[in-house]
Amino acid sequence: MSADKRDHILMVAEKLFGEKGFDGTSVRDIAQQAQVNLAMISYYFGSKEKLLESLLEMRANYTILEALNKDETLSPWQKVDRVIEFYVDKIMRNLCFHNIMQQGNQAQSEEIREYITNIKLKNFEQLKEIILDGQKKQIFRNVDIEMTVGSFMGTISQITLARHFYSKLFAIDINDDAAYIETMTGKLKKHLKQLLHAHLVIRNEELN
Repeated sequence: MSADKRDHILMVAEKLFGEKGFDGTSVRDIAQQAQVNLAMISYYFGSKEKLLESLLEMRANYTILEALNKDETLSPWQKVDRVIEFYVDKIMRNLCFHNIMQQGNQAQSEEIREYITNIKLKNFEQLKEIILDGQKKQIFRNVDIEMTVGSFMGTISQITLARHFYSKLFAIDINDDAAYIETMTGKLKKHLKQLLHAHLVIRNEELN
């Protein structure tokens, strides 16, 4: 099977997992939609769990955060802004994958839940390093890093999971995917930058 065919199967699986959930999607569903036989999926991925792992690994992109962390030309503030840009674009431009990550937390397969948790932990460690670096350089104040990252990610998730509410709130056509993504991407980036800058900045009284 060519790499293009393998990628096609992963894209079909991503769409179905996003719409029906991991547990609600069968390998047969994926084979039918991708127009391949079951044996082909079994041979190249082994199982539905391994297929999802391949998809998660392809989309995780934590190496981008590692490279950002190592870039000594950027200040901690610049890194925070780059992380916000990266995450908002990544999630808002691929809401289907974000749904999979959220649904995977409730998957029946402990193996999948653990795999998704490990991806999130890897990303968290990179974000933690950026904040710790800012604290060591006395640029960021002392904050609860775990809760800070949770607030950051939780805000993005809220926008993706409560689309109907925010479409009403901001007068966006609920059926216009492009308009929702465009509007909320801009709002999220601006809000999160303001939020994290206000949260991390060292206040005058903390300098004494």
